[in-house]
Amino acid sequence: MIKGCLVLEGGAFRGVYEEGIIDFLMENDMYFECVIGVSAGALNGVNYLSKQIGRSAKINIGHRHDKRYINEVKVLQKKIVNLNFLFEEAAKEYPFDYDTFASSKQRFIAVATNCKTGKAEYFEKGKCDIFAAVKASASMPFISDTVEIDGIPYLDGGCADKIPYDKAIEEGYAKIVVLRTRDADYRKEIDYPKSIIETFYRDYPAFVDILAMTNKLYNEQCDRLEILNKLGIVYTIGPSEPLNVGRLEKDLEVLKDAYELGRKDAEASFEGLKAYLGI
Repeated sequence: MIKGCLVLEGGAFRGVYEEGIIDFLMENDMYFECVIGVSAGALNGVNYLSKQIGRSAKINIGHRHDKRYINEVKVLQKKIVNLNFLFEEAAKEYPFDYDTFASSKQRFIAVATNCKTGKAEYFEKGKCDIFAAVKASASMPFISDTVEIDGIPYLDGGCADKIPYDKAIEEGYAKIVVLRTRDADYRKEIDYPKSIIETFYRDYPAFVDILAMTNKLYNEQCDRLEILNKLGIVYTIGPSEPLNVGRLEKDLEVLKDAYELGRKDAEASFEGLKAYLGI
């Protein structure tokens, strides 16, 4: 077990790039004692703890056009992405190893945004219904329903904390590896207009406020992460070229290329990663 924390950025179907990195890490028997995932990163983290190489990519690429999983027709019902499919129907074809996941000594934390407070909350395996937390973490605003945990509505953790490396620092980890789904130079240009957000979430004013500034917060996170990386405090693996993958990317070749780029970038970073970790 590697002493340190692996932080997994989200990014919807850009997560297939991250899946390429994670598969490479698993093939090289690199398992971190703590994993913090947000949105697609939380979904990827589940399969990392269950040590199932290739499972995430096979489902996301193989079932991208499965209407039980992604169905744009259901936009008005806010059910375009059916996360239950991942835990139910897809599990019939690609059984999830619950025993390995449950018995893993790795800490696993999923990040979700509390719609009432607008703040990120961190749910840890063994201390909550972690699969409900993962579903909440990956439920994207505007296209997904809220997920209730203990009577509280939650949505995508990336609304409040898109790259949760601060949580890893807060937890006291000296070695922190961050897997990105955007290249280092990428910054978001505009935030969602508040008037549009209020149309969807007027009952949650704090959530409206955080979503209205989520891109600004993300850019600030990217700037700080760049500094931490240069100082050698964290180690980042991210796309070596701009990742032109849509949030709900339909082109399977684009998704396959993103996965292979993740593997390629992981291999290229491997010696630097081992040096950073001291192994």
